[in-house]
Amino acid sequence: MTVNEHLNTTDQPGTAKHRHRADRRVGRTVIGLAAVVGLGLAGWAGTANAATSSGTATAKATPTCSAAALKATYGQQLGGGMNHAGIVIRLRNLSGRTCALRGYPGLGLENSAHKKLTTHTTWGNTWYAHNPGKKTLTLKDGESAEAVVAWTHANTGTSGAVHAAYLEITPPASTQHKTLALPQWVDHGDLAVTALAKHITVNS
Repeated sequence: MTVNEHLNTTDQPGTAKHRHRADRRVGRTVIGLAAVVGLGLAGWAGTANAATSSGTATAKATPTCSAAALKATYGQQLGGGMNHAGIVIRLRNLSGRTCALRGYPGLGLENSAHKKLTTHTTWGNTWYAHNPGKKTLTLKDGESAEAVVAWTHANTGTSGAVHAAYLEITPPASTQHKTLALPQWVDHGDLAVTALAKHITVNS
């Protein structure tokens, strides 16, 4: 065997080992870069999905009906025995777009000079109707929500009775009210009202 042949023979294993180690280092580097790129893509995808979800939620959000967007009217007037009285109130969306209402209307009594009278309002069942519960109502333009208001009037002008001339109706989540005529005696200024609903069945 020649010296060159001996050198070639002894160098081959060492060279193969060095190449194998280098290949492993290169492989680890490639894998590491792929992992970094993968994490970057995953983060970008997560951000994009979050942005899309946020945009979708924003697009689907329905604004609350403002007092200015609503028209207040009376529906059925309610009577009966045991000095009970009541009325159905309606809030109609005239905003030109869809809006939402949820909860109970605020109520207040006024005298003939539009001065606020002491008023106590109870939320829930009334003499005339069961409370439908607090629900989000989506009202398209022209649609209405209603609630039932009830009170008692033992005798006209008795002690503790409030002589009202107007009823203030404040839509949920609003600080402004609508005013309707209500020439009634109300015992102690106590009113009961149901939550708003698309329709409330009145007890016959």
